[in-house]
Amino acid sequence: MSMSDTLSLPVANIEAAIECLLFVAGEPVPISELARALEMEEIPVESALRSFQVTLTERGSGLNLIRIAGGWQLATRPAFSEVVARLLTRTSTKLTRASMETLAIIAYRQPITAPEIEAVRGVSVAGVLKTLLERRLIREAGRKQALGRPMLYETTPDFLHYFAISDLSQLPAIDLDTAPPVSAEAIMHGNPSLSTPISDEAENSDQTEDTLEEN
Repeated sequence: MSMSDTLSLPVANIEAAIECLLFVAGEPVPISELARALEMEEIPVESALRSFQVTLTERGSGLNLIRIAGGWQLATRPAFSEVVARLLTRTSTKLTRASMETLAIIAYRQPITAPEIEAVRGVSVAGVLKTLLERRLIREAGRKQALGRPMLYETTPDFLHYFAISDLSQLPAIDLDTAPPVSAEAIMHGNPSLSTPISDEAENSDQTEDTLEEN
């Protein structure tokens, strides 16, 4: 199918094609990729995406089309979160309070080293960093030009996806220097819809968590 053929399709057909692409992708898809697959220019693709958003709302769909992490993705509507939660057991994706606090520090001070994180939290973060790396919420970002050349860490696109934000500019403004230690909820403050379940386990002992995660 040529670009001219695609452009001549009814809007409903283009929306249906977009729905198929986003469904099979299972992750945010940039407009450039959608345009390539549809053999269309990006401007009409974005127009079709906006139209599709309206279509989903008007037909009372349980799905919503959202812009997230630099792309577009189909997501369940917040109104049905409890229903979805009853179907899906997500204990394996929960973050502990220690992980949330460490992740918040990295998000606001990246790139940052482990000793710098520990200076804020006051405890070892080796085990927590290992967990965050395994979950691909952070990644290594080279080494700092300092004594011992410690590893630097930064957040990843998966971090943006986890917290349903398009980019780091959407993080709420907080000052880690005036309010340490960082609250586990600080990274989500001001946007209750981004709330993510936090495990109650290991909240009373960060050292215990580090030991468990290292083993």
